[in-house]
Amino acid sequence: MINRDIILVFDCGATNVRAVAIDRNGIIHASESLSNNTRPDPLYPAYRIWDVNEIWDKMCQTSAKVVSRIPGERIAGVTVTTFGVDGTLFDNSGKMLYPVISWQCERTNPVMADIGKYIPLDELYRECGVLPFTFNTINKLIWFIEQKPKIVEKSEIFLMMPSIFSYYLTGVMVNDMSMAGTTMTTSLSERRFSDKILGKIGFPSSKMGKLVEPGSIIGKITGKASSATSIPEGIPVVATGHDTQFAVFGSGAEVNQPVLSSGTWEILMVRSEGNRSEKKQLELGITTELDSRPGLYNIGNQWIASGVLEWVRKNFYSDVKENVYEIMISGAEKVPPGCNGVRAVPRFYEELKGKPGGQILGLTMESTRDEIYRAMLEALSQRLAEGNHALEEAGGFKTESIICVGGGSRNRLWNQLRANAAGVPVKIIDQKETTVLGASLFVQAACGNFSSPESARNSIDYNTQIILPE
Repeated sequence: MINRDIILVFDCGATNVRAVAIDRNGIIHASESLSNNTRPDPLYPAYRIWDVNEIWDKMCQTSAKVVSRIPGERIAGVTVTTFGVDGTLFDNSGKMLYPVISWQCERTNPVMADIGKYIPLDELYRECGVLPFTFNTINKLIWFIEQKPKIVEKSEIFLMMPSIFSYYLTGVMVNDMSMAGTTMTTSLSERRFSDKILGKIGFPSSKMGKLVEPGSIIGKITGKASSATSIPEGIPVVATGHDTQFAVFGSGAEVNQPVLSSGTWEILMVRSEGNRSEKKQLELGITTELDSRPGLYNIGNQWIASGVLEWVRKNFYSDVKENVYEIMISGAEKVPPGCNGVRAVPRFYEELKGKPGGQILGLTMESTRDEIYRAMLEALSQRLAEGNHALEEAGGFKTESIICVGGGSRNRLWNQLRANAAGVPVKIIDQKETTVLGASLFVQAACGNFSSPESARNSIDYNTQIILPE
């Protein structure tokens, strides 16, 4: 009997397009990637778009290489996960009517700044829970309405990024719930597109298409897609969607267990049964999206983190040519708590306020670079504690532990300071590919290998390290 236990995950990020073959135990059998980047809009060279045909070609190339390295008969299913918010309009024949406007494009900045002419920001935030970032999907819809009304009129559906490629694989056009939750056009309470919001901006809700839950089988690999990707025809294609949601699930996080994804920016997110999207949460920078499972919400906030530490490395440790991070950490470990009076304010970039306010305080003639570095780590750890408190208030829960993933999770001193500041254990897991893993678990369940994504996740060995607060 053939053991169909390998899932092929297409993971399209802003910097890489990847195809990854991963089995039921979370073991990666093959992986290929090609670089990804935006292109100038042919009509507006100052603006940025994603070249969907180029990305699809890279998906096909990476897929062919991965499939050549695994037994095709072991492939159980396929899925596509990408960054949020981006998508574009298609007509009823499946023709793309305009390039995908990238989240990196600035054309929607004035749209968000003037969103109040359509709907008051407080009212919009209460309905959808998503912070008013300029790259949000709602701003792209408004741009189409204002600048390209004939395209909107001609369109049949607005497809989100992963749905575009699922359509190329199956010929079926649907959107998944996890991506919908990033658009700033959904109703948190009703878990669907909001007729209220879409009505206010004048975009027909019917054009947002049919919504399916993550883990739903969209269709099967067509003959045309099989020829392009080398994936056997007839393999099920399963909806996943927004990479963040599946990274959180793939980390092993239970309900009310925050997950810190630590990189240039830190994103702290929790899967919660409750949510609050009022003026206070807006001011605190709390964003709420729809979880990969019905009845749950992904509440999060973010701040710049390793980006600040890289600034310290560049400006204070430029003379260190080898093992710089270990030298920085071991030096800071010798500095006492409080850093001999040196304090840092790591707010080098304020996303909503647009007013950076980074500071280093308490310097004397005896201050050292190790004191400055540790002061940054202590301040960022305190920022985590503040962010976690804001999540607890928005979700109505009490944190018992925090899972930490990403490059920043490899800093042992920082992990200890995080646990100290938050007052709860910090858990470090061995699994690095949490997005790919999380998406694959939903496909394993959809293909009948497990009774649920949670059951599939229970088979994964996370080899967790626990750092207790001192």
